[in-house]
Amino acid sequence: MRYRTFGLLAWRPSALGFGAMRLPLLHAGRRQARVGVDRVDRDAATEMLHYAVDHGVNYVDTAYNYHGGASEAWLGQALQGGYRERVMVATKLPAWECATRADFERLFSQQLERLQLPAVDFYLLHSLVESTWRKVRDLGVLEWAEGALADGRIGHFGFSFHDRYEAFEEIVNASDLWTFCQIQLNYMDTDHQAGLRGLRWAASKGLGVIVMEPVRGGQLAKAPPRIQRLWDEAPVRRSPAEWALQWVWHQPEVSVVLSGMSTLEQVKENVAAAGRSGPGTLTEGELALVGRVRDTYRELAQVDCTGCGYCAPCPNGVDVAHILELVNDTAIYDDLERERQNYSWIGAGARADRCTACGECEERCPQHLAVAEWMQRADRLLGGGSS
Repeated sequence: MRYRTFGLLAWRPSALGFGAMRLPLLHAGRRQARVGVDRVDRDAATEMLHYAVDHGVNYVDTAYNYHGGASEAWLGQALQGGYRERVMVATKLPAWECATRADFERLFSQQLERLQLPAVDFYLLHSLVESTWRKVRDLGVLEWAEGALADGRIGHFGFSFHDRYEAFEEIVNASDLWTFCQIQLNYMDTDHQAGLRGLRWAASKGLGVIVMEPVRGGQLAKAPPRIQRLWDEAPVRRSPAEWALQWVWHQPEVSVVLSGMSTLEQVKENVAAAGRSGPGTLTEGELALVGRVRDTYRELAQVDCTGCGYCAPCPNGVDVAHILELVNDTAIYDDLERERQNYSWIGAGARADRCTACGECEERCPQHLAVAEWMQRADRLLGGGSS
């Protein structure tokens, strides 16, 4: 395992962090956003975590809402037997669930109980956009966090972010309590949200920067023929997923790269890739190749969806993220018949024609997609609908 720097902290984080958002499931459907508390395959997930820690991973990330609350509960159990002492634990406060100042303490206490911990090493305000930031700010979240830092229940305080760059600067500048931040970054999203500009600016302010979605919700692990032909030109052979990871690790300002892994094989592959990583690892020729892949993907994909699952649950039961994935797969892989078959396997109550354009998912979407419009298009494309 390779280790990196973390802002102004003396601690050295592993290049790879273990993300507990896409754990293996029992009798799983394709989307983690649909799972309930009893759907996490705890034995398989624990084997994955222990392998990662035994091979040098020292940062584990979860959140209040991952797997309907089951992620935190699983992690509390999986860290027994000496593993807790070998990792830093991070979890997140669901800002959208906070209506009063009392909710900060209520939710945090519930998280500590799930995790079976008296304190967490890193605590984040989850998935901030300008509106949720201003809401929790005005409710007094910074004052509450200052107290939790003082009494030792939080080791370091930060936030994860999904909004415009200008909002990112506003949040960073709002407090001296921040030790770190978490942003979305991959070679497709260099100018999206905080982007490379935000990465470099936050690092210059002394913050540790954690990167999520390095493989863009798994999209960049896929290699349609046109993309694979480009990767095959490289003198150093890597899987498409490793190319994506190595591009993020190439950035010297990155502290930790989170990967939401679903199988032991993925853990093994990513641990091995992390051992080959480092700032400035890619050559100029390899960076140029990544740029060509980026341009080609942009020509193929139609919807800027990462499959993060924040659109769920839909009040009408629509499986938004899965449907958008099928729309993109239709464009990227040019196999409409297959994607129509995949669409037919979605329950009738979860298909695009159930969308009423209520707008709830659009408010939560980190990518600010016009979801209702895409549901109409998806119904016509995949279901033959007339809406």
